[in-house]
Amino acid sequence: MKISHPLAVGALAAVIALASAPALAARAKPSDAPLPVVQAQLTAPPLVPASITRKSPAKVVVDLEMVEKEMQLDDGVTYNFWTFGGSVPGSFIRVREGDTVEFRLKNHHSSHFSHNIDLHAVTGQGGGAEATFTLPGRETQFTFKALSPGLYVYHCAMAPVAMHVANGMYGLILVEPEEGMEPVDKEFYVMQGDFYTEGATGEKGLQAFSLEKGIDETPTYVVFNGSVGSLTGDNALQATAGEKIRMYVGNGGPNLTSSFHVIGEIFDKVYFEGGSKYQENVQTTLIPAGGSAIVEFKADVPGNFVLVDHSLFRAFHKGTLGILKVDGEEDHAIYSGQQHDIEYPEGEPQGHDHK
Repeated sequence: MKISHPLAVGALAAVIALASAPALAARAKPSDAPLPVVQAQLTAPPLVPASITRKSPAKVVVDLEMVEKEMQLDDGVTYNFWTFGGSVPGSFIRVREGDTVEFRLKNHHSSHFSHNIDLHAVTGQGGGAEATFTLPGRETQFTFKALSPGLYVYHCAMAPVAMHVANGMYGLILVEPEEGMEPVDKEFYVMQGDFYTEGATGEKGLQAFSLEKGIDETPTYVVFNGSVGSLTGDNALQATAGEKIRMYVGNGGPNLTSSFHVIGEIFDKVYFEGGSKYQENVQTTLIPAGGSAIVEFKADVPGNFVLVDHSLFRAFHKGTLGILKVDGEEDHAIYSGQQHDIEYPEGEPQGHDHK
């Protein structure tokens, strides 16, 4: 049938336009639109980048530089650390579920070794390791999509991998869930690592790496945030009674599992292994080498609360100690402090009838 009347032709065109509108809309769906570009904020421990307020995905550009540098391991003891971003652990990275992450890895010209990065947040070969083989003075780049929310370890995966990790090349990347995270008052970045030096614990001077101790899994130091005293004295974490605290806790290893504990506190929630599920009212949480956990609690009363690996010889003899200093008003209904110190009548010791 031939349609020749001008009104009929116009009506047909309108129908065709309406019929094709959904298809055109589908081709122009928001996910196909260019993503906004965001430069990632990177922070050294114990600081954490600000929470993400975006409600939609972005292209996040991460610029991370690997630097080999001599830093303090203990009082009077230095070590030639290999770092991501100049700190041990490396810079904290924060992205959102659904983000496309353009990762640019640089190896400073002063470096003596090639390095790369394996991010446990990456779905793809080697976690990015093969794509980021980076010679001194070079920059490499790859892109990944943050598919799964959680707290993930990253580390150098260049052979010998354990040696690179043992020299401090590890850190954390947080992938926030699409719906965001519950607001808290304070967030901190704490990461444990074991170090192997030729000299004994506390031996002064620049200490060399001991491959033999690393293989035997007999660390000279086990520390939070790269050195003895990194979270004590003037470096203690600060909070006020009544504040809600969230700690992103990682374990770089390379060998030891951490029994993370805060003396005098009970974790209201532990997102075990850094995942989406949580356990409530936890005293100590296990964090494997290459793993993480998110712990949350309210600082109910003031005091100095001690962070430890509850494998206590490590804490008190190899360095895994930190302080959370909480200021504020006393609440004797929750904790009284010492109420008396008196002499009591002498008698038979308890249990003397039992052989």
